[in-house]
Amino acid sequence: MEHSAHQEHEHPAQHAHHEQQHTHHAHHEQQHGHHPDHAQHTGHAQHTGHAQHTGHAQHTGHAQHHHGGGGSWRTAAQATLHCLTGCAIGEVLGQVIGVGFGLHNGATVVLSIALAFVFGYALTMRGVLKAGLPFRDALKVALAADTVSIIVMELIDNGVMVAVPGAMDAGLGQLLFWLSLAGSLVLAFLVTVPVNRWLIGRGRGHAVVHAYH
Repeated sequence: MEHSAHQEHEHPAQHAHHEQQHTHHAHHEQQHGHHPDHAQHTGHAQHTGHAQHTGHAQHTGHAQHHHGGGGSWRTAAQATLHCLTGCAIGEVLGQVIGVGFGLHNGATVVLSIALAFVFGYALTMRGVLKAGLPFRDALKVALAADTVSIIVMELIDNGVMVAVPGAMDAGLGQLLFWLSLAGSLVLAFLVTVPVNRWLIGRGRGHAVVHAYH
């Protein structure tokens, strides 16, 4: 009887101990079950971060590739044509004024170059100012974008006009004057395109204007 009572006395204690172990085991399973979710969440975060990083790297690479593509012949030709438009206005106006008023050849060349710079810079500044840049900053962009290009063009333009016999002395009504002027502009374009391609490919010249278009 004492043995039986002793067993009955121990049974509730063992039962309580068993329930405590069961509760601990269930708690361990919850922790163990939560761990894969945490691992999945961590993996998802890592995957998302990797995807974002990869996407950013691809976007950056695309931007760099696009910027590197700025040195293409097509882009250089477009930049040169843009610059040539302003230069041609100044060049033609200078030559017309010089020849029309019978100025000395040297004075006509100086006038043409001065007007070419004025109109060349003005055309670039017009687009940059539309982008909201202040006048002083727009002027700095124009100087950086067009100076080398205009110098090359003006050397070719005026060099051809001086080199062609009688071109500078021909009147505005003579075909020689207009053919020489047109030829000088075409030759200036052809020579300046590779110069602009080299500049743009190194982030200079008209490459500084692309950010405002």
